[in-house]
Amino acid sequence: MRARIVKIGNSQGIRIPKPILEQTGIMDDVELEVDNNQIILRPASNPRNGWESEFKTMAENGDDKLIDEMDLISNEWDDDQWQW
Repeated sequence: MRARIVKIGNSQGIRIPKPILEQTGIMDDVELEVDNNQIILRPASNPRNGWESEFKTMAENGDDKLIDEMDLISNEWDDDQWQW
């Protein structure tokens, strides 16, 4: 399939047909890479993908307690008064 490069403001771009976007799973943001004079487009990865459902599961299991409470992280040297 061929596409024409068009002017978009001060930049240039192409229109990507909907069937191609559907085949690749591209919905919004993309990652661009240049490799051997080729432009590679791929759907942008979401490093936090799935976190919401995992947090929900943790809450249901009672696994979402804070771990920074003083009794959990205190050390014996915390009992002594600090001097500067």
